[in-house]
Amino acid sequence: MKNPSKHLGNELKYFKKVLNQESWSATGGSWVNNFEKEFAEKFDMKYGIATNSGTATLHAALEAVGVLPGDEVIVPPLSVVMSTTSVLHANAIPVYADVNLKTFNIDPEDVIKKITKKTKAIVSVALYGLPPDLCKLRRIANKYNIALIEDNAQCVMGMVSCSCENNKCVLKNKSFNGLSGTFGDFSSYSFENTKHLSCGEGGLLLTNNKKYAEKARKVAGHGFKNLQASEGRVRLKQEIFQNPNYLRHDSLGWNYRMSEFSAAIVLAQFERVEELVNLRIKNAEIFLEVLSKYNFFIPQKNPTGYTNSYYTLGVVYDGEKKTGVKWNKIRKKYVENGGDGIYSAWAVTYDEPVIKLGEYKKRYPEIYKNLDLTLHKCKNAEFLQKRLMQFKTNYRDMNLAHKKAKILKKTLKDLFGE
Repeated sequence: MKNPSKHLGNELKYFKKVLNQESWSATGGSWVNNFEKEFAEKFDMKYGIATNSGTATLHAALEAVGVLPGDEVIVPPLSVVMSTTSVLHANAIPVYADVNLKTFNIDPEDVIKKITKKTKAIVSVALYGLPPDLCKLRRIANKYNIALIEDNAQCVMGMVSCSCENNKCVLKNKSFNGLSGTFGDFSSYSFENTKHLSCGEGGLLLTNNKKYAEKARKVAGHGFKNLQASEGRVRLKQEIFQNPNYLRHDSLGWNYRMSEFSAAIVLAQFERVEELVNLRIKNAEIFLEVLSKYNFFIPQKNPTGYTNSYYTLGVVYDGEKKTGVKWNKIRKKYVENGGDGIYSAWAVTYDEPVIKLGEYKKRYPEIYKNLDLTLHKCKNAEFLQKRLMQFKTNYRDMNLAHKKAKILKKTLKDLFGE
């Protein structure tokens, strides 16, 4: 049984429309612009800025909030390396705050301990689809006058519980809608191949700050001076743009723009976002039922009132000492029985060779020469990293999910008994 194509909606229809239009570039087309507006509207945010990747969004956001060379940005070490390298792209210094052992997300209490006079931003990651404690992080950001950037690459439509009185969230100064992605100065999304919404590669930023939105557009769009907070097209008035006296660029930018083709594909998927997210949640629940029979599989904890969008199902395997069965043996047996494999967590970022061997120092020797990021030890992240198991949730046919869960059930029975 094959996993059905992820393109089950209007992807092909919209793609053909782009093929038949005159402009394929975001500088003149309308698909990117329409997608930005629809995504922002869904989250009740003012501005959406589409990019070519979720890494580009993070870099653009850091530049837009004013992170300068030598500034510090607090990040979790239990994440993809891009949470760190985006900081290095901005010539800033990543500072690692440890994670919570139960939620696997960045710990606000450790964030406070890592704040210095050089701290300019916090990047919080919604690991595996579970939003972090965004209320606490927003309060910390407000108190210390630093930016909060939500990295929601693995989370779409995640929900957060708020304890503010009378259902009025003091952090937003408006009725609290509970959606992750609405707490940060920016929130960042990824549309890479494995994500809830996918066009192969792509990203998007949300913000309510007009100044930040315009700056992020310019960072992502070659610094064209006529880019605006709500508009990424630069060739709307040809009589101006094609004048030989027209000056185009007023700031330094990169080419992080999303193509019209990518926007058309991801827009088609966005039309079905609730369906796609709910399918992953249901798939995760099927596997959780199988794992619940064994007390040494400890799932990521969803705090009361939170919704985990389950990019993947994250579980701590804490049974090696109790059972003698090693992590790799479980994976090997599951694959042998016909399972899709069990994915490990990434290495704690400061253990990656690019950090450990100091390769990043070539980026800006004057800043990084005497820096040793491996001195940042986060014991919770290190404990979890060796024990985490990620189970696939991206089944677009629940019958296939049930089949794989049945294989997992047999695998665990073979290894551990009833």
